[in-house]
Amino acid sequence: MNSQQRVMAALDFQQPDYMPFDTSFWPEWAEMWHQAHPDCDDVDLNDHYGVDIKIAIGDETPYMTKAATLREEDGYEIKRDGWGRTNRVRPGAYFMHQIDNAYDESGELKYGEFDAPDLPERYAGLDAVMDDLKQRYCVFAKTGGPFIRTYFMTGEINLLTNMAGDKALAREQVMRTAHHLAAIGVEQLRRWDLYETGVWIFDDMAATDLPMFSPKTAEEILAPAWGYMVDAYKQAGAKKVIMHSDGNIGPLLDLFIDLGFDGINPVEYKAGLDCVELREKYGDKLALIGGLSNGLILPRGNPEEVRDHTLRMMSAGKEGGMVLGTHSIGPDISLDTWELICQTYMQHRDYPLNLPPGY
Repeated sequence: MNSQQRVMAALDFQQPDYMPFDTSFWPEWAEMWHQAHPDCDDVDLNDHYGVDIKIAIGDETPYMTKAATLREEDGYEIKRDGWGRTNRVRPGAYFMHQIDNAYDESGELKYGEFDAPDLPERYAGLDAVMDDLKQRYCVFAKTGGPFIRTYFMTGEINLLTNMAGDKALAREQVMRTAHHLAAIGVEQLRRWDLYETGVWIFDDMAATDLPMFSPKTAEEILAPAWGYMVDAYKQAGAKKVIMHSDGNIGPLLDLFIDLGFDGINPVEYKAGLDCVELREKYGDKLALIGGLSNGLILPRGNPEEVRDHTLRMMSAGKEGGMVLGTHSIGPDISLDTWELICQTYMQHRDYPLNLPPGY
């Protein structure tokens, strides 16, 4: 099987040749690895470790043509980005300070209608390499989600305040975002011919303990927007729609299943999402992509704990429905720990899974 066949079989709750694998590597971790392997400068870590999934996204911003550097002041650049945000940015820094929004205080957009979703320049960066990516990976299209992308334009506190106090305005704002994002996603499916895989919606909405809003609020405000996007993608021909969110989205999983999501990622163990328990609860209703604890066990566990954790997460995919992986691999995870995980996975990944007794 190639990566696409392997991943899609797993998401269909079939048993592929072996359990698919997915992760991403922080640049700092990649630097650690290459320093330890000085003769392997040309090694691609995704190929080396058999990563099966690639997520592809164009420029989904509503105001891509209005992005500009506005001025410099006191060592900072003042920039307007494609979300209509004005940010104070120090060159070379990772974080920024958002000082103005695309929406004004009355809830109206400052910059008018969104740019067209089919502008070729949105997708040009991936058009030229898509055929190669599809040969190497199971490629999915990606869009943001109506929660996180709306608060890019409103400001996070403003959106959450509206969700609590002005629900009609919040519903209008997130649905406007959903219509734009869905059009971007459908265009990506079309131009990159990704119908046989589908779309991931990245909508980070949760802290370690709980989502940032109640299930009732999610159902009232966000469910129509999520549902619109899922329906748009599936009506366009997408085989799968996956929800990505960090944190504990457990209280929302029943809603996601009702809306037609096929799976979740990254299934953060440190946030209380245990793949084995989720499989027992949801059976074949929800595919799981991730599961390995890059926040607790991988950075701190001893070899026995790391091996046990890897085998236990793999056991959730005995009947398919599982792509083993992590959110990402950062420099707090040692090279030895990562090699142990990969050795354990490689030893037991073939179907039917030949796991040790007790798993």
